[in-house]
Formats: sequence, structure tokens, C-alpha cells
Amino acid sequence: MSGRGIRIEGVRKRYGQGDTAVDALKSVDMLVAPGEVVGLIGPSGSGKSTLLKCLGAVTDPTGGRMTLGDDVIYDDGWKVRDLRALRRDKIGFVFQAPYLIPFLDVTDNVALLPMLAGVNNTESRAKALELLTALDVQHRARAMPSQLSGGEQQRVAIARGLVNRPPVILADEPTAPLDSVRAMAVIRILNEMARKYQTAVIVVTHDEKIIPTFKRIYHIRDGVTHEEVGQGLGFE
Repeated sequence: MSGRGIRIEGVRKRYGQGDTAVDALKSVDMLVAPGEVVGLIGPSGSGKSTLLKCLGAVTDPTGGRMTLGDDVIYDDGWKVRDLRALRRDKIGFVFQAPYLIPFLDVTDNVALLPMLAGVNNTESRAKALELLTALDVQHRARAMPSQLSGGEQQRVAIARGLVNRPPVILADEPTAPLDSVRAMAVIRILNEMARKYQTAVIVVTHDEKIIPTFKRIYHIRDGVTHEEVGQGLGFE
């Protein structure tokens, strides 16, 4: 992939068929530039998580076009042969639930992705520790997931999503379990990484603490997106 950024054009997602069909996404258009952190907000059931799953190649869209960088990944059908490699190398995922591997310690949970991508063990663990330190959980580096609090588990999951320095980060309610200080620290890290590595970031959120940090916000209602200018109070 020679470029970066996210472009979504007319993306649709239908569940079911006939009279029981439900259109979760009717026509979604979004553009996220390299180095930009964009908020995606809307009521429950409006299609926010469905959109992230489509863009993250977790769920098949019904139609439309999606581009990551200069590469069209979907155009009324997948254009990428190896979706697992796409998810591993090009997309960082941060979900509300941490989904940590219970039999790996904190460092190995974060270091696993770069190791799967071919990075040696020493460098992978160094990358992991750097992010754990930035998220203030380095003191739990050797702990097992079951020994962590809910907030600690989420910060480890965020470190895992960032560790491969992907050109795209999809974050679904990443600050939901965190207090105000930790939530703002996470958003600061996302903004710093976006600028430093020219990463395009979409953050789905209901968290009123972080909404004022976005310079641009997409509202999604009834499966359709509407763009507005945000307050943009965060992190230069």
C-alpha cells in the first residue's frame, strides 16, 4: 500500500432477505485523511459497529466501495485475496471488550501481533513495553489478564491495537471503561500516533469527555452518515 487514509463510498449492509431484511447501513460515505482522528457517533443500533466491522474486513458489506490508502479493498466484492493479512498488517483494532488471550501475559499479548508479522521476539517485546509505558501499565508487564482490573485490561488491548503501527486504526468505544484521566490519555496517544505515523483513525464513541477533541465528526443515523465540524479542542 503506497498511500494511507480511508475512503468509504456508498457502503451498504443488509442482514436477511425478503420481508425480514434489515438495512443496517443504507449509504455510508466517509473520508479520513492520513494523520486525522475522526469521531463516529450515533444512537445505539444506528450502524456504527457494523461499519467498523465492514471496514475492518470482519463483516462482508452488501455493496459500495472501500479504499485504504491507494488500494481498493472492496468494490461490490472483496479485492484483497488475504483478508487475514490485511487485518494483521494494515488495520489496528481497539474494541470495548479487551479480548486478551488468557494464557499469555500482558507483554506477550501485545507482542504477539508483530511476531506474527515476522518481527523478532526482542523487537516485538520492546515495542510492546514502549506502548505499555505510554499507557501507564508497564508495571503489569508480567501479569496475566485475569490479574488485571477492567481498566488495565482495556489499556493493554489498546496497546495491542497500536503495536504494529498500522496505517488505519478502528476504535470501537476505546475509552468506555476508563476514567477521565485515562480516557484523555488514550485519545492523546491516538492523536500523537496519527500525526507521527500519518495514521487514519476512526473512533466510535458515546463518551462525552472525548467528543470535544475531534475536529471532524460523522453522525450516523438510520444507516446514513452526516458530517459536521467538531470543536477540535484536543491535542496539537
